[in-house]
Amino acid sequence: MALDVTYTNGVIAARDKFLLKDRISRFAELSAEEAFRALVESGFGGGETAANVYDYEKLVAAEERLLDEFILEYAPSDAERAYFLSPRDFHNLKALLKAAHLNESAEKMLAPDGEIPAKELEKMVKDGDFSPLAQRNPELYGAAKEATALFESENVSGAEIGAVFEKANARRQYKAAGKNRTLKKLLEKKIDMINLLTAFRAGEESIAKSKYLPCGTLGEKTLSGIFAEDKETAENALKGTAYDGFVKSCFAAKSKGLPLTEAEKLLDSFETEYFFEKRYELKNKEPFLYYIFRRKTEIANIRIVFVCLLAGLKEQDIKRRLRNGGA
Repeated sequence: MALDVTYTNGVIAARDKFLLKDRISRFAELSAEEAFRALVESGFGGGETAANVYDYEKLVAAEERLLDEFILEYAPSDAERAYFLSPRDFHNLKALLKAAHLNESAEKMLAPDGEIPAKELEKMVKDGDFSPLAQRNPELYGAAKEATALFESENVSGAEIGAVFEKANARRQYKAAGKNRTLKKLLEKKIDMINLLTAFRAGEESIAKSKYLPCGTLGEKTLSGIFAEDKETAENALKGTAYDGFVKSCFAAKSKGLPLTEAEKLLDSFETEYFFEKRYELKNKEPFLYYIFRRKTEIANIRIVFVCLLAGLKEQDIKRRLRNGGA
């Protein structure tokens, strides 16, 4: 059901003042205990009780629940709801099937509910009946059937099962985006960047091809360029495209034997940055998207700050890890 975007944007404008914004960066300048007190005083977590700094994750989890509730209540349409929540369904069903296959509990592997409560998915796995998904989420239904068949075969790997659900989720989100050009554009770029990271992590083109997600703009022929034997040819495989800098950052890290941290940061931040660059021109459903991306980034940054503070990292090292949260 579509909501009145004018009303929703009014709600967002009222809640904007509660965003932490540049205060997160200042948390990195404090001790862990000082930062925790400042976080509690800011109202982060909606009043959730946490005994001390080591319980900061309780506040993070509470804030994530509040954000989920906001999405469910104020998402302008099913497209936005699916973009943010459907990945949880694919993750949770994968976890439940894996746990059932191994005769283990899935509790610790489950994410918060997506569009479909985990309890409903758990019952489907227990009953071996995924038919309720056939109309509600055909892509998830197809992934469940394919994964079940794979589990019945010999020597199936976790990576193979994961690829089934990741590809199905990409198709689900792309289909749900419908005629929403902004969401499609964001999704295509996200998939392209994920596929590039997959190529660099895989090392071998044949392995990468089996893991590429559908619905991106970069085809296998284009992606194959980074596997060129000639170093210069490989590094310039996407020259002149929007991914030139992204690819070069991956090659730079690879040449030094470092993890792809900078590229991962670019992936995690690009949605917020997309809206930040046009923040004074947002219209229709875009304020909702920008607000959700900002809150998601803030939650991620709070987690980064406290993990790093408790690990004893220096201020500049913490700030270097923070995602761009917009204004």
